[in-house]
Amino acid sequence: MQHRDLYPALVTVLALLVYAWNFMSAGQARGKHKIQAPATTGHPEFERKLRVQENMIEQLIVFLPSLWIFCLTIQPLVGAALGLVFVIGRILYSAAYAADPAKRSLGFGLGIFPTLILLLGSLVGVIRLFLVDM
Repeated sequence: MQHRDLYPALVTVLALLVYAWNFMSAGQARGKHKIQAPATTGHPEFERKLRVQENMIEQLIVFLPSLWIFCLTIQPLVGAALGLVFVIGRILYSAAYAADPAKRSLGFGLGIFPTLILLLGSLVGVIRLFLVDM
């Protein structure tokens, strides 16, 4: 196995670390503001951090399979580079949304556009491989 084949795995770990940071931040805000589970409302800081966590998991559901399918059917280095942009975008999104949700646009864009490229590229890659095998 070559190191370049491990880049998608590294990006996957980084994305999961961002998610872990998000759920720990939401948990800390829950404790700080004494919001008892299963409540999902209370102090605005907690609500913002909980929404960041929820949005991250919503994004991961599409991002992770798209990353791996793209890397397997198109090109692992390109997929990993797009994945790294996603990770940076999610960090920016998380920090901006927690501070002021109105300022989340840059991070959101840096997260969603690579995901869309990975998703569409995955579709193209799978169809291409089907056609090659025909």
